[in-house]
Amino acid sequence: MSPLRDHLLQGCVIPALPLALHEDGRWSERHQRALVRYYVEAGAGGLAVGVHSTQFEIRDPAHGLFEPVLELAAREIDAGLAADPRPFAKVAGVCGAGDQARREAQCARDLGYDAALVSLTALRDAPEPDLAAHCRAVADILPIIGFYLQPAVGGRRLGYGFWRDFCAIENAVAIKIAPFNRYFTNDVARAAIDSGRDDLALYTGNDDNIIADLLTPFRFGGREIRIVGGLLGQWGVWTKAAVELLAALKAVAEGGLVHREWLARNAELTDANAAIFDAAGGFAGCIPGIMEVLRRQRLVPSTRCLNPAEALSPGQAEEITRVSQAYPWLTDDAFVAENIDRWLA
Repeated sequence: MSPLRDHLLQGCVIPALPLALHEDGRWSERHQRALVRYYVEAGAGGLAVGVHSTQFEIRDPAHGLFEPVLELAAREIDAGLAADPRPFAKVAGVCGAGDQARREAQCARDLGYDAALVSLTALRDAPEPDLAAHCRAVADILPIIGFYLQPAVGGRRLGYGFWRDFCAIENAVAIKIAPFNRYFTNDVARAAIDSGRDDLALYTGNDDNIIADLLTPFRFGGREIRIVGGLLGQWGVWTKAAVELLAALKAVAEGGLVHREWLARNAELTDANAAIFDAAGGFAGCIPGIMEVLRRQRLVPSTRCLNPAEALSPGQAEEITRVSQAYPWLTDDAFVAENIDRWLA
């Protein structure tokens, strides 16, 4: 088994990297470096770059930030791990149809990325067999991670049949399950079980149900599979606490019995995510919500997005304050405060 597969199967925290912008919309390379340093030192097992949290607009020629952001992140990861080597998955978001996806995958491969998280948003109306062919084309360039994105932010329904086809792709290494839907989550787990593969890692992207996903044994046809880690926008904030949480959940899962306290904590984490992702506003303030938490910690200079229409929804900042105060076990403010000046230097 490849080192990448083995690492992903162990289960780890993979944050989605936000884009650090000044209030006037200029990219802050200083804060971007600080963010990457934060994730590495917080103990993350990987980083997803060029994904939804990084803002898809980085690909627009007017901004031209796709390659610069990927290059900076890869360089900082390598520098951070040089002093403390350990397995780490550099994941690049790959978007678009046909040539665009292949170009992005090739760029990521040339910059030293380990895997491509394949977005299918650009093929929203394509038949499912065409989607599988698209994934195979990207897999010819880099190992791929499947991505089941919730429809509310641009995803589409992907049935059991698609995921069975996806699991047959030899160079597929993982699936990020993020439909925010229990029925659809079951489809992926069942397809993975029925494929017979034992080298394909399942990661939760269901930011609304993180703890329950990580504690649930999915059983179909007398066989069982587990979600082993998370590739999450939610884990782009309070990452040190997320690493500690995953370690605790692994121990709980191995013990076999789940105390009701973990169900309560699942509800608390979901409440926190609702505030940060702006569930009340239909997720309109999702990225600004992430940025607001990081801004308060001085990890980014503003909540500005490349699309200036993306902003915090009315009352969202107050909700973030509420959950931050209500659930201190979720936060890592002391860890960030202790290191932020060094990360920004």
